[in-house]
Amino acid sequence: MPMTDLALRPDDAFLVTDLQYDFLPGGALAVPDGDAVIAPINALVKRFQRAGAHVLLTQDWHPPGHFSFASSHEGKEPFAQVEMAYGPQILWPDHCVQGTRGAEIVRNLEADCAELVIRKGYNPAIDSYSAFREADHETMTGLAGYLRERGLRRVFLAGLALDFCVFWSARDAVEAGFETVLVTDACRAIDMDGSREKALADMREKGVVFCETGDILGNG
Repeated sequence: MPMTDLALRPDDAFLVTDLQYDFLPGGALAVPDGDAVIAPINALVKRFQRAGAHVLLTQDWHPPGHFSFASSHEGKEPFAQVEMAYGPQILWPDHCVQGTRGAEIVRNLEADCAELVIRKGYNPAIDSYSAFREADHETMTGLAGYLRERGLRRVFLAGLALDFCVFWSARDAVEAGFETVLVTDACRAIDMDGSREKALADMREKGVVFCETGDILGNG
């Protein structure tokens, strides 16, 4: 995609992924340098607003005792892997539990204009990284239908974490037929065993376009 094609349009959506306290430094599942994405995302939100485009948010929203928590599996430590009915599952520290401060969207995210908040991971037996469907690859969130009914054609993604929720959302956006753009400098990764580079390579192979914040801010 030529850089001129990054000029924003009214049929664009900016999907801001999981900017919640538990994913920031000091949180229960902190993404290294995760707070560094807030400033570029705030700048992008303003740019999308000026273009008449659309801003959407996702929010991890787990019930207490979620089955993806290591604490729900006797003798298991965080970041171990187990087999679920839907396939392999990394066990996480308890995080983004409904109603807790850790689950709150960070207050210095300047996104009052957001039109939709997709809450995910609320099914106690199924994890959910993607904004489009849960980890069983069958249960849909309704986001694809929302985008289509609003006439939106292109999805820009940023947020946390690049190698999990952003990655799976980008893959599913492509599969659902949307032009998909990753704003690389407005993401940070957990990076477990090279998962960041693997995610970037997979997204590139699937046709996700990569850009940086300045490529968008400098277009129009």
